[in-house]
Amino acid sequence: MMGRIIRKKGVKPYAAVVVMQCSYAGMILLSKAAMTAGMKPPVFVAYRQAFAAAALLPFFAFFLFKSKESPPPPPLTWTGVFKIFFIASYGLALSLNLNLAGLEYISATFGTAILSIVPALVFIFSVCLRIEGLTISECHGLAKTVGAILGLSGAMAFTFYKGPPLFSTHRHHLQISSVHQKRTNDHTKQDWIKGSILAIVAQLFYSMWLTMQAPLLKQYPGKLRLTLLQCVFSCITATIYSAAVERHISSWKLQWDINLLSVAYCGVIVTGISYWLQAWVIEKKGPVFSAMFGPLALILAAIFSALFLNETLHWGSVLGCGLLIVGLYSFLWGRNKEAQTSGPKEVLEAQFESFSTSVAADEEQCRKQAPSA
Repeated sequence: MMGRIIRKKGVKPYAAVVVMQCSYAGMILLSKAAMTAGMKPPVFVAYRQAFAAAALLPFFAFFLFKSKESPPPPPLTWTGVFKIFFIASYGLALSLNLNLAGLEYISATFGTAILSIVPALVFIFSVCLRIEGLTISECHGLAKTVGAILGLSGAMAFTFYKGPPLFSTHRHHLQISSVHQKRTNDHTKQDWIKGSILAIVAQLFYSMWLTMQAPLLKQYPGKLRLTLLQCVFSCITATIYSAAVERHISSWKLQWDINLLSVAYCGVIVTGISYWLQAWVIEKKGPVFSAMFGPLALILAAIFSALFLNETLHWGSVLGCGLLIVGLYSFLWGRNKEAQTSGPKEVLEAQFESFSTSVAADEEQCRKQAPSA
């Protein structure tokens, strides 16, 4: 039965989401390996965003040349440039720095699991900003609320309850580097809480960035242009910050090792390819279909971190993963039910009516205040 459904609807979206989740799990594992090998988080973020911008630039030039006959997107004002710079700085540069700083103290499994709270956090921010409505009296609204609470509870369980070890593979691990042999992944409880809080705060800023993407794209059309600008601006911010805190030239040297592989993989594969796959899958199947496969990255990260990074799985991680996955699917079920009930057009209008009104008012005020040519 499942095979008939896959053949009927096409196997390409399924293959795309599997590739995406594998790339996300690889991103966390390679980032963890680079941090363990001694690479500084600010330097990693600066190089990653530089690789991402370099990977997207040829695509932008190609589509810009290809679409000469069609009308180009409207030019950006200085207000728009500053707004994009600000959003990219806290949503990409700051969140990535916080996430990698926390990854030094937590396991790759938790680093992947914490991504599951992003949909719930985006929902909370959307409700607070009146981009999205909340109807607890309806079943879909209740499901989204319960999913958000379970997701946050899973993150708290991951943070404050470690529990006894589930199993470990200390005898059958592969060597990542000589530095990895000298460091241990069994951090103290204080370090674990510190790293968990940093990772959660990173997801807060990342969720705020995601919340602003649709209104930002509605105000400044051009998906590829907006993505490239945010990569460039976040690279500038990350480079300035990393140059201020890491002034030793040795910290910036890249060799043919795990550090170069990690930044190139995260910049080119994750940002340059997986984000494009995600946009394609959402266009074909919708955002719910893409998010439903999120726990696959968590399972892959848990398995490979135990095998290759010599990490010990604990029962607290199992409890946190369970709550995160149940909360994620409860939230996604509510979103899907709401879309089926309201219809895509009504949902879109409900999401952006309040924000578009405020944007139009701001633009009108800027026009009145701008000096005439």
